[in-house]
Amino acid sequence: MNQTDLSRLRDGERARVTGIAGAGDMGRRLRDMGLVRGTQVECLLHSPFGDPAAYRIRGAVVALRREDSRRVQAVLL
Repeated sequence: MNQTDLSRLRDGERARVTGIAGAGDMGRRLRDMGLVRGTQVECLLHSPFGDPAAYRIRGAVVALRREDSRRVQAVLL
């Protein structure tokens, strides 16, 4: 298994969420977006300067800043 976080995904790569690091408002917000254990995520593209990046999560496209995507632990598929 290649453990990583969403900020390290390259365009076109997929991963499965294993957990969210940290609690608080942002952790809850990420879980509310559907980023829970077992969810498959695909990195669609990064902005020209690399931040934010667009991810497909449960059929929706969501933009996350690098600092927020680092909280989402995942394994590469």
